[in-house]
Amino acid sequence: MRLIVKEPVDRTGVPYARRWWALLVLCLSLLIIVMANTALTVAAPDMTRDLGLTSADLQWVIDGYTVPYAALMLLLGAIGDKYSRRGALVLGLLVFGGGAVAGSLVDSAGGVITARAVMGVGAALIMPATLSLLAATFPRRERARAITLWTATAGLAIAAGPLVAGALLERYGWSSTFLINVPIVVLALVGAFVLVPPSRAARRERVDHVGGLLSVVWIGALVYTIIEGPHFGWGANALTAAGVAAVALVLFVVQELRHPRPVLDLRRFADRRFAGSNLAVALFFLAVFGAFYYLTQHLQFVLGYDALETGTRMLPLAGAVFVGSALTGYLTPRVGMRVTVTAGMVGGTTALALLTRIDAASSYGDFVAPLLVLGLAIGLALSPCTDAIMGAFPESELGVGGAVNDTSLELGGSLGIAVLGSVLASSYSSRLSDATAGSGLPADALSSAQDSVGAGYAVAQGVGERARQLAEQAARAADATQAGELKAQAEQLASGAHRMADAVASSFSGAVAHTSLIGAVVLGVGTVLVAVLLPRGTAADTAAGTDAEGAAAPGTPAEDGTPADAGPGGREHEPAGTAR
Repeated sequence: MRLIVKEPVDRTGVPYARRWWALLVLCLSLLIIVMANTALTVAAPDMTRDLGLTSADLQWVIDGYTVPYAALMLLLGAIGDKYSRRGALVLGLLVFGGGAVAGSLVDSAGGVITARAVMGVGAALIMPATLSLLAATFPRRERARAITLWTATAGLAIAAGPLVAGALLERYGWSSTFLINVPIVVLALVGAFVLVPPSRAARRERVDHVGGLLSVVWIGALVYTIIEGPHFGWGANALTAAGVAAVALVLFVVQELRHPRPVLDLRRFADRRFAGSNLAVALFFLAVFGAFYYLTQHLQFVLGYDALETGTRMLPLAGAVFVGSALTGYLTPRVGMRVTVTAGMVGGTTALALLTRIDAASSYGDFVAPLLVLGLAIGLALSPCTDAIMGAFPESELGVGGAVNDTSLELGGSLGIAVLGSVLASSYSSRLSDATAGSGLPADALSSAQDSVGAGYAVAQGVGERARQLAEQAARAADATQAGELKAQAEQLASGAHRMADAVASSFSGAVAHTSLIGAVVLGVGTVLVAVLLPRGTAADTAAGTDAEGAAAPGTPAEDGTPADAGPGGREHEPAGTAR
């Protein structure tokens, strides 16, 4: 057997023997690009302290990865389809690894943001490649099971990121959270050549570069708007980006509807299964990423867990994702994807509703049930949606299919952090102002404390430190009167520091409950929309060519005999061919 796999699967005529090992490589590649964001949530405090990051700097350290990641996926997925899906994976791993090394070496906000942006470009190559290679490597009858494991890996990465970062931060600096990616990248690179067969579209038609570039502009501008507006205000930058996104989107739609070979055939969104699946993915990750954003803060700042302890306490989520994924593999063929996906979204809504009970007296035990329910919901909802999205694309467009799924995920996640993060910040600021009214806290100190829960505790700690200094001065004072006055001031400040810390805890806990309510309402409304959009029917109905409502199922011939996989103009797409 050759060390490097060179023969495409479609040339062998039989299922690829090492396909499950290939899936392991693809899941490993997925793991690091998801962990790149979730690990940063616990590394952020150390990074902020060492680099002197402002709140704006920290926001762009996080989102400098997201903008190129979301914007480039569709175009790079199409390019990977034409030239080489495995080549896209390999190049993406190299770019991602290079960005990780650079991120570990820089010592400024601009350097870290640039390194994160480079990693985002690598992730934009990797993410659609993992799904397209999965779909090309596995026969259709096994694809749903493989996608279930792929989805479970994404859920694992959400929880594993903080755990790995926390373990590293116990002994090393924040730069270690970048360097940990390097050995994984090397392992995935070796595995890509040894275990993953090459793949590309057999018909090497020209890529719609105009449509692809327009997709980069409108998605990038939209994500930038989502980040800039809620966090930094709706000034000239946010409004200009919103205008650019709107114009570029209109031009993109016109281009794709007129082009004979569009980078994305927008007519697919007329299919209820495809449109409903994309909506479900976007809405679900809006809730998941938004909740993850404030849950990790609550565990670290309010409950006082360090980075490792926070990561460990997110593990119930990961375990529940695997259980939910196993359930969806059993339920979906029997009751249909609409029932399974709707059940998952109802579970996500329930998890957010449970978080509305959080208050300053809540312990970790109050978070276990929401984490378990949310993990089960992720496993139930996402695998059927991803399978439906990938199933809507012919073999020649699997990279685009993966990009569409992942773009929905990223747009939803960005909206979740931006919208729910904005609600959280506004609610916390308002509640803290009310809680400290009449306390005599200086206006500048209150303004600083309202910036974030971390800043609030920093203000309380500063007041406490001043109280300690006055107490030490009182102990050294020779004059009894002066000593008494200093001691009284110290006691007053110490009491104020405790009240301030309590006010921060109660304000942030209340903000978490309020934000969870908003998230539950949004996801609840979305659940109804998705349930209406998705057609009824089980896998047996799909195999028969119709759903339970009599509509043609994706992947089946239309009544006029045109294959469902036909591209624009009614031409049937050819199967995947070779890659280099």
